[in-house]
Amino acid sequence: MRVLPYVSSPAEFRPYDPAVEEIVQMVADNIHKIERRLQVEHIGSTSVPGCSGKGIVDLAILYPDGFLATAREVLDELGFQKQDGPDPFPENRPMRVGCVEHNGSRYGIHAHILALDCQEYHELVWFRDRLRCDPSLRERYEGRKQAIIAAGIDESLEYCNAKRGFIADAPKARQPAV
Repeated sequence: MRVLPYVSSPAEFRPYDPAVEEIVQMVADNIHKIERRLQVEHIGSTSVPGCSGKGIVDLAILYPDGFLATAREVLDELGFQKQDGPDPFPENRPMRVGCVEHNGSRYGIHAHILALDCQEYHELVWFRDRLRCDPSLRERYEGRKQAIIAAGIDESLEYCNAKRGFIADAPKARQPAV
């Protein structure tokens, strides 16, 4: 696997692509060849069968206590790049980016480096799992993303900020009515 330079492009609404699972497995295999103590978890819309979205493959790269620097080094060694742009994640909670080619298509990857068992990781997995088991929530989420793009919001940071409210409100749905 060769990690290519990340090319940021305007957000667009793409159909679900089952080939992303092969991409995730390739990345995980290459990470584990270097450091077996890191875990790779597929998160985000591409991890939800049938869920359309931007098509960026979001991964949680989970490191055990004391392995943050190692996790960054492993991804850097594979060719992932530090995130750039107007508001990059800090190096104490980094994200690396890259692209891989597979079967003639190019896939953008956002590799979120997270402490194993941190709250953010659990929230991301909870939302992913909720989307997987609740078709109504998935459809509303897809509708929100389509509306964002239809409103002319296609810059990555603005797009993420625009859908943040939907994601933040989703946990409220898991609270029983009083």
